[in-house]
Amino acid sequence: MRLTGEDQSLNQEVLSGDDGQFSFANIAPGAFQLTITSGGFATQTSSGILRSGEIYIVPQIALAVATDIAEVKVELSQTEVAEEQIEVEEKQRVLGVIPNFYISYVPDAVPLTSKQKFKLAWKTIVDPVTFAWNGAVAGVEQAQNDFNGYGQGAQGYAKRYGAAYADVVTGTFIGSAILPSLLKQDPRYFYKGTGSKRSRILYAIANAVICKGDNGHWQANYSSIIGSLAAGGIANLYYPAQNRNGAGLTFETALLGTGASAATNLFQEFLVRKLTPKVPNNGPAKP
Repeated sequence: MRLTGEDQSLNQEVLSGDDGQFSFANIAPGAFQLTITSGGFATQTSSGILRSGEIYIVPQIALAVATDIAEVKVELSQTEVAEEQIEVEEKQRVLGVIPNFYISYVPDAVPLTSKQKFKLAWKTIVDPVTFAWNGAVAGVEQAQNDFNGYGQGAQGYAKRYGAAYADVVTGTFIGSAILPSLLKQDPRYFYKGTGSKRSRILYAIANAVICKGDNGHWQANYSSIIGSLAAGGIANLYYPAQNRNGAGLTFETALLGTGASAATNLFQEFLVRKLTPKVPNNGPAKP
């Protein structure tokens, strides 16, 4: 314990005995303050005035157990945060029906892991709406006799359906899972929702050829571009021989894919959000 008085040169420190008793000698008369400290206990103070020739007996002091204040901060890992954000995205359906999984309304969304990119791709290709949409595409192609090498009838329809679905599977997995994992790019479209109409149009169109990297920086969308070329090249393996055009079909498919992405992004930026019931309120919707 420490005793301080008006004459700082006479300040003293002593240790109490096993019975807690202590004493100070040669203390100058006047005001003093006694500070009692002990490990594990809260510091206590006592003050008084010592008169000349007086022996001052300090009143009994009880030390209280010190209160430890511990701050525990619990935070989710990036993977867990991304998982929560994906769960929200997987509930996004235009008009409550059409899947809209590859749109993020959170501008600073956490980057996806490779596993999550594959999960989102798988979720897309096995969605019932995907199967129904491919059925409609195959029906239109059959009605127009596109890819006539497949023929007509049930067999021709089945071949067209298989080819259309194969396009979706290869395009989705290569462009939205495999290459984004290897190149560390995010396959999602990040809704802008603010700024002038012109800036939003340019943003939507540009996002057909640029994307956000897993490092948060914008970069050329090699995943989508190379993915479209790869999907077009693979399509040459299962389209009818008379309907194949080698490199021509490959680049035609890639250009169509890029154009379709730009058009889709414009719809996302100006229309789709209004038609999607379950959307997080992280950004303002603009007309």
